[in-house]
Amino acid sequence: MRYVHAVTQALRDSMQHDERVVLLGEDIAEAGGSFKATRGLLDEFGPQRVRDTPISEAALTSAAVGAALTGLRPVVEIMFMDFITLAMDALVNQAAKARFMFGGQGSVPLVLRAPHGGGVNAGPQHSQCLEAWLAHVPGLKVVCPAEPQDVYSLLRAAVDDPDPIVFVEHKGLYARKGAVDASLSAEIGRARIARAGRDVTLVTYGATVFTCLEAAVALEPEGIAVEVIDLRTLQPWDRQTVLESVSRTHRAVVVHEAVQAFGVGAEIAATIGDEGFDDLDAPVLRVGAPFMPVPFASSLERGYAVNVATVVAAIKQTLS
Repeated sequence: MRYVHAVTQALRDSMQHDERVVLLGEDIAEAGGSFKATRGLLDEFGPQRVRDTPISEAALTSAAVGAALTGLRPVVEIMFMDFITLAMDALVNQAAKARFMFGGQGSVPLVLRAPHGGGVNAGPQHSQCLEAWLAHVPGLKVVCPAEPQDVYSLLRAAVDDPDPIVFVEHKGLYARKGAVDASLSAEIGRARIARAGRDVTLVTYGATVFTCLEAAVALEPEGIAVEVIDLRTLQPWDRQTVLESVSRTHRAVVVHEAVQAFGVGAEIAATIGDEGFDDLDAPVLRVGAPFMPVPFASSLERGYAVNVATVVAAIKQTLS
């Protein structure tokens, strides 16, 4: 199943399972959304549960927060993660704070789907990875799956969760295929070891999972065994799995597509340095994008993006 079809199937199964699940977004009904993730759901569930909204991320997210507070389970589609900036008040000041401000008496079971990432020459306003902003907000959970199976299982888990979740999908992975078993569940906050190894731990998520796996294969002929951890969830993130891996390999590199400065990797590297210091034989390194907007030209975007060569160089640096 393609990654995007795993999204569709997870939404379909969630809507069949729970009549409180409703979809809101721009052009998601007849058009199926910018990336066709909701195609066909209008015909199955009707316009009361699959609703096109005005072109206002602030309005549709605010409406979804209100709907969640009154008993529905809305799933909001933001066309591109870049546009989440327009929904930050409803998401950060309202949804994330409601359970705390109501003393645990209310919850916001809201899922906000947001495609992020580059590789499709969409330019600086349609290619950003802004997940670090949201992982910084108490009250929000942030999920970023790489494999179609995790897309399906974690989206089902997100819809069932009583609190607001930002579900980040990589637009460059939508066509990627993988086996999907609807009977398999996944736990939000639990990482997976995508490849076992003994010499260095790569901690990553989203599209760079596959970059890291390619780097691991490239280093195999040199006798370097790389362990790749797919975080899957960024908030909360799986400290235990990461620290246990570092205790075996004694070296760590954190890799993500987002800008390196002040990113998710900084928090993970700091935690490893703090809680796993005695296990380290080398400093924790980070690999991320340079501190600049995403270029539009394909040649410049290729140079901007994290690639196998930069990951291999970081691995060799920490081993030296």
